[in-house]
Amino acid sequence: MRVAVTGASGFLGGHVCEALLERGHEPVALIRPTSDDSLLSSLGVEIRHADLVDGPSLKEGLQGVDAVMHLAAYYTFFGSWDLYERVNVTGTRLLLEAMFDAGVDRIIHCSTTEVIGPVNDPPADEKAEPNPTYDYGRSKLMAEEVVRSYGKRGASYTILRPSGIYGPRNVDDISYWTITSYANNALGTRFHVGSARSLIQFVHVHDVVQAFMLALEQPEVSCGKTYNVSDSRAYSYKEVYDILSELTGRPPPSLHVSRALARLMVSPVEVAMRFIGRESFLYRRSTIDSVTTDRAYSIERISRELGYEPRYDLRSGLEDTVAWYREHGHIR
Repeated sequence: MRVAVTGASGFLGGHVCEALLERGHEPVALIRPTSDDSLLSSLGVEIRHADLVDGPSLKEGLQGVDAVMHLAAYYTFFGSWDLYERVNVTGTRLLLEAMFDAGVDRIIHCSTTEVIGPVNDPPADEKAEPNPTYDYGRSKLMAEEVVRSYGKRGASYTILRPSGIYGPRNVDDISYWTITSYANNALGTRFHVGSARSLIQFVHVHDVVQAFMLALEQPEVSCGKTYNVSDSRAYSYKEVYDILSELTGRPPPSLHVSRALARLMVSPVEVAMRFIGRESFLYRRSTIDSVTTDRAYSIERISRELGYEPRYDLRSGLEDTVAWYREHGHIR
């Protein structure tokens, strides 16, 4: 099967293209002309230049393909709403229009558990009322609705919602910042906010890839469905830092500060970093709020319907990732 992959030059996209090749499919990378295509070129992947905000380039890039894996997005937690809307929402609509024009009706859309957001009664399944707390999650929720609206027009879609993705080659998102900041003994990782019992759920990139392959190869089951994709369970922040402590040799956080005090402490740092143009997810009041809520999600549906089974628990996945960061100089 010839599968167009938007965002193919990104972290997840590179792993997806590798898996498509391994399983006998033909990936077609849809990337912007300015994207780094070194990995894709080394794999021998066909590269076509297209941009989510440029409908004609998308239509041209989709010629002769059988299905689309839509991974491209404006992914940041403190960005511009105009870009969230233009890339994540309008870009998804332009992609689907281009698919219809090119005679392609199958799409596997990468969303996120951030469309659900914090959970009052964990773990949340796919029927949970969406409650995104970041504009990124809000824009991805809107993109899901775009995909479903085209389903009513005949598009064959599957929506996958990974939780926080981590793994080798991930060098620019929350998981990366959390792991490397802890390993490099950043100030913000030396204390727990609150009880450290709040839940967080990550997923190794190879398990996300597994979900995409299962959805692609079982259209008779997955079409018209939405699935959470994650580890088999959530972990408390204390568990996360205890595992990181074992793997990095750094002591776990020993101090606990209240949410109110943590917000007070981080506020001037947030303002100062914004002023000098070096904003960090770790030093924001919204992050303090986030780590004192539960983000835990059920994978029962995708396991039952598609046979998804995570191959990495958090310990084995972090061991794999920390080793890669050490080898490539991201951890001192």
